[in-house]
Amino acid sequence: MTTTTDTASRTGLRLTAGEAEETAALALDVSRRFTAADDAALLQELPLLASGLPPRVQRFLRAFSLDQLNGFCTIAGHTVDEDRIGPTPVHWKDDTRPHGEFPEEILLLLYAALLGEPFGWATQQDGHLVNDVFPIKEYEHQLLGTGSKKALTLHTEDAFHPYRADYIILASLRNPGRVPVIVAEADFTELDRDDVAILFEERFTIIPDSSHLPRNNTVRSEADRLHFESIEKIINERRPVSVLFGSRTAPLLRFDASHMAAVEGDEEAARAFAAAHDLLSRNLHPVRLEAGEFAFLNNHRVVHGRSSFVARYDGFDRWLKRINVTHDLRRSRSLRRTTGSRLIG
Repeated sequence: MTTTTDTASRTGLRLTAGEAEETAALALDVSRRFTAADDAALLQELPLLASGLPPRVQRFLRAFSLDQLNGFCTIAGHTVDEDRIGPTPVHWKDDTRPHGEFPEEILLLLYAALLGEPFGWATQQDGHLVNDVFPIKEYEHQLLGTGSKKALTLHTEDAFHPYRADYIILASLRNPGRVPVIVAEADFTELDRDDVAILFEERFTIIPDSSHLPRNNTVRSEADRLHFESIEKIINERRPVSVLFGSRTAPLLRFDASHMAAVEGDEEAARAFAAAHDLLSRNLHPVRLEAGEFAFLNNHRVVHGRSSFVARYDGFDRWLKRINVTHDLRRSRSLRRTTGSRLIG
């Protein structure tokens, strides 16, 4: 990735020293005025607060939201106060919120407001609006963002759900081993026309990953249990979906190498799915997020994964923050408890 202090490439922008200082001051100021990431007053004010971000950053993300850049981009150069954020946690359940890294969560929300509306899942990380991504010992061999020894295969985030995010934003607080996020973006018109036609048809099934299951969350009450009913329904129904949708010349996609497959017995669909996987695998981009670097992923244009790595569990492991963003929060109203709620489930 090539950037300068004055211009941005199609995939990256690096803040100037002045922009980094301005952005950090804004995040700190906002973090002192509100109590938590899901504070209703904060969510109401987000678009106004985001107007305080550097104009060059606003223009860059505006171009990204209008599909004028690649399906992913980064903004680097943010300052990270190691003393303030403290050690990488042992588990996302461990402490009450907000934590020392609350200003970084605020910045995620401000960036989200430039792209749409932030939201979360009642069935993931106990309904935290901003999720943590760091290695957890008990999950190190599991296919989860909190795993480590098992590589994350290419996937659309929450591909199983009709109200999945339009964008995913990742903020790197630390990444001492330079473990990459693997991003894949491909031109599906390169495939055989018959395979493309099949990929547009509802001949594939998909299930959630285990991060949405009760065993990986806290279920204390009947209300908590009810959150998982819609997930269980999706698992049981397995309604066929397409891999590609939208424009035939520039298709969008939903894809999950580990949780998606052709309908049983459909050999043509299995062949087309394998061709899509092969195409994506030939177009990989390792994004080694440095501390203070944010990645923005168009969840309909790119898929992503993560290399395996050896976690140290010493307080200095790789630590990312993640937020989901939607263009239209109203679409999911039937699965949110109140109009103001940002949690689907």
